[in-house]
Amino acid sequence: MKTVILSGGLGTRLSEETIIKPKPMVEIGGRPILWHIMKIFAHYGHNQFGIAMGYKAEIIKNYFLNYYHHQSNLTIHLGSGKVDVHGGVIEDWTVYLADTGSSTQTGGRIKRLSDWIDGNTFMMTYGDGVASIDIDQLLLFHKEQKKLVTVTAVRPPSRFGGLALDGNLVVDFEEKPQIGEGWINGGFFVIEPQALDYIDGDGSIWERKPLEKIAREGQLAAFRHEGFWQCMDTIRDVQGLENLWQSGAAPWKIW
Repeated sequence: MKTVILSGGLGTRLSEETIIKPKPMVEIGGRPILWHIMKIFAHYGHNQFGIAMGYKAEIIKNYFLNYYHHQSNLTIHLGSGKVDVHGGVIEDWTVYLADTGSSTQTGGRIKRLSDWIDGNTFMMTYGDGVASIDIDQLLLFHKEQKKLVTVTAVRPPSRFGGLALDGNLVVDFEEKPQIGEGWINGGFFVIEPQALDYIDGDGSIWERKPLEKIAREGQLAAFRHEGFWQCMDTIRDVQGLENLWQSGAAPWKIW
């Protein structure tokens, strides 16, 4: 199944890093967090990725353009410019890099990839969050619920989107509530192609009108993830994830 990863935001709360690179390219353990997210999906056999870029898209493009050579040993013949590639462990991924515009909102970025999605069920997540999520169970749950959209519900800080649940159904969706605790939007969506009809265009914010309407219509299911989840929103988050990685026990490293 294809996976869309939203990778175009400014990342203003992480300006120490994002002044020179887009947030998904901030490194954990010497690799962009985008790579970590892709490894989670690839572990479950999903290796087709659509990267919805915006801010500093050229840095993401250059990373993947040079990925093959950077992961290998090289012999370079300076006289001819010929490069021989030796060894290296290269992921068998197909990566569609789509420049969706620097000012496009989250819904608009998804809509821009409609042709690549090609009328099929797809997964979507944000380019700044990792989790110890079981993608097989997520997809099975989505299939059983028979709803337009499944969102992964997690339980950290209240600054993220709040979900009111009735059994396995989302009955209310409120993005970034000021107070309160409980289940929040953790990304890792499964989306039926018909849900794209709820997105008006570039200015559409996925977490507002589209999801709010889908929830009101009883078409938004919640997959509860009780395990590890962390969004990389601040330098403190980066340091926390780095510490986990260096400990050798990073919960999201399921590969």
